Amino acid sequence: MKLRTKKKLALAFTIMGVAVLAFASYKVYRIITAYPYTTTTISENKKIELEIPRGTTFNEIMVMLKEQKLIKTPLFFRLYTMFVYGDVNIQTGRYQLRSNMNKKQILKTLLAGPIIKLVKVTVPEGKHMLQTAEILAKKGLVKKEEFLKKIKDPALIKSLGLDAPNLEGYLFPETYKFRQGVTTEKVIKTMVKAYQKTWNRLKHKYFKSFRRLQANFKFNSRDIVIMASLIEKETGVSKERPLIASVFLNRLSFDWFKPKLLQTDPTIIYGCTVPSNKSQACSKFKGRIRRIHLRDPDNPYNTYTHAGLPPGPICSPGKAALRSVLQPAQTKFLYFVAKTPGGEHYFSKSRQEHEKAVKKYILTQ
Repeated sequence: MKLRTKKKLALAFTIMGVAVLAFASYKVYRIITAYPYTTTTISENKKIELEIPRGTTFNEIMVMLKEQKLIKTPLFFRLYTMFVYGDVNIQTGRYQLRSNMNKKQILKTLLAGPIIKLVKVTVPEGKHMLQTAEILAKKGLVKKEEFLKKIKDPALIKSLGLDAPNLEGYLFPETYKFRQGVTTEKVIKTMVKAYQKTWNRLKHKYFKSFRRLQANFKFNSRDIVIMASLIEKETGVSKERPLIASVFLNRLSFDWFKPKLLQTDPTIIYGCTVPSNKSQACSKFKGRIRRIHLRDPDNPYNTYTHAGLPPGPICSPGKAALRSVLQPAQTKFLYFVAKTPGGEHYFSKSRQEHEKAVKKYILTQ
């Protein structure tokens, strides 16, 4: 047999082989694509939520689909996916399917990505960590105990670049939108980064003021957060924040004002309600400060018995409170008393003036 004839026969066999293979593939494709993957009838139309955790493989997703009776045979479903789409990547998240979906609809829904439900939550200024945990837990974003454990995790705190025993003061008050199913750690990191972003901008804008606080009071960034938390708890009147900042800074700076006691009630309340370890006097705290609490030396947050700043923030201060520490009013005030509960304050330069104000606004009410 001549060489040319052999080549022609080989080519003919090759063409026939390709044709047979193509026909076989087409038949398999028709069988696979025509296969009824759902196990329900068209009349059934129930909502089915499918939660795909992080790291789930496509084979595991097919098992989940079968368990929900959305497909019959994972193998055929896999072959169909390969024929039509090739390799696919299904994102982590929550998907809403219906019981009467066919294979095309199921895959189209999965490939489109998860339903993103955002949970809106507002954490107001002046909330301490227990209150913040309650607010987030009510929205279903965290479990309270897990959140409180996480904000005391040394590794997490260090990863955020902070040097503190916990994240009190750094859970920035703001309105947030979190994805449903967000992790507790993600919530915490988002809130702390919101604080860091705000603080870094303020620090850059008022850098000279920050330097003065460092030089005059040995304040670092944490000390400013502590001071701002006191101001936040003392007034809800925005124009008063710089005035209250001036009172606290004057008490720390005036040489003749001794001892350097800030004497602010919210620190006592914090020490008696938030820390797990409380003084004996605090065990008798029923929501109202009494003389036993004012004289309590065992409450480290008692600014009537301990000079200077308390050991940590007593709430999460907002931007205005932080700014008031950097830009305090220039006054000689040393005292203030509320004119009405929760209202504006009267500011005094001397104890004598302050006592008259107390008599007028407190004792005669």
